[in-house]
Parts: sequence; structure tokens; C-alpha cells
Amino acid sequence: MKSKSTLTLFVTLLIAGVSFSQTQKDTLTINEQFDKIYRISTSYQEYKVIKKTRYQRLKNKVQDSISTLKNSVATKNRVIISQNDSLTASRKKVTDLSNNLATIQTEKDSISLLGITMSKSGYSILVWGIIAVLLASLLFFVYKFKSSNVDTVEAKNNLTEIEEEFAVHKKKSLEKEQKLRRQLQDEINKQRGV
Repeated sequence: MKSKSTLTLFVTLLIAGVSFSQTQKDTLTINEQFDKIYRISTSYQEYKVIKKTRYQRLKNKVQDSISTLKNSVATKNRVIISQNDSLTASRKKVTDLSNNLATIQTEKDSISLLGITMSKSGYSILVWGIIAVLLASLLFFVYKFKSSNVDTVEAKNNLTEIEEEFAVHKKKSLEKEQKLRRQLQDEINKQRGV
């Protein structure tokens, strides 16, 4: 039994060692693999003799690594190109949005009056200027109206006084005329009756 358990232990260790060595081979970098192949190769005069199978395995691994790296570089280049295109499109959108924002801001800060576009502050100044001119005109016309009204009232009062004087004068004249006619009639009657 002891030999059977020893044999089982030996086989298990052998399988684990082979698995470990294969895993270790796969995890070595290319530079470490070149160093390893150099160490385990035999020497002949000043040359190193490498087994063809080991050389072929190393060559295949290097080619696989190069192929993987090329694929990785190509993939990354495609990603970079895609991101550059996306960045260019985003910059164009930002530029368009900035232009639209500037246009909207200009439209927001301006008012169209009779087809003329002017800023809100200019429009405000124009409206207040018109209001000031209209107010000044109103005050001028109120002043003129009051002074004309004073003149009119004075003229009416003068006219009333003159009309009253004229009525008094007319009455006096009429009385005078009537008096003169009576006197004339009395004289005529005296002359006839005499």
C-alpha cells in the first residue's frame, strides 16, 4: 500500500509540476522567454545551439504577440479615429449651439420697431424721449390754453362792459333822440298853432 500511495503522490506531483511549468511558460514575457531559451540552449564553440522545436515555439509566441499587439493597435487606432470624429462632431455642435445662443441672445436683447431692429435700451430711450416730447408739448399747450383763456375771459369781460356801456349809450341816445323829437314836434306844433 505504501508503494501505491507513493506512486499516486509521485504522479500527482508530476502532473502538478507539468501544469505549473506550462502555466509558468505562458506567463513569461517575451524577453524572459528569450533569456530562458538562451540559458537552456547548448553551446558549440562561440555559438549557441537551440532546438528547432523550442525555436519554433518561441517564434510562434513572438508572432502571436506581435499579431495581438498589431490587432490591439489597430483597434485602438479605430477607437481614436472614432473618438476624434465624435470630438469633431461635438465641437461642431458646440459651435452651432454657441452661434444659435448668440443669435437668440441678440434677438432677446432687441426689439423690432417699424421693421427697424434696435436694442432694448435704445427702444427705452426712444419711448421715454417721445413721452418727454409729448409731455412738454402738453405743458406748452396747457400754458397757451390758460394764457389764451385769460385773454378770452378778459376780452369777454371787456366786451360785456362795452356792451353795457353801449346799451347805456344807446338808451341815452334814444332818450335824447326822443327828447329832441318831442322838442321838434313841440316846435312844429307851436309854429302851426300860432
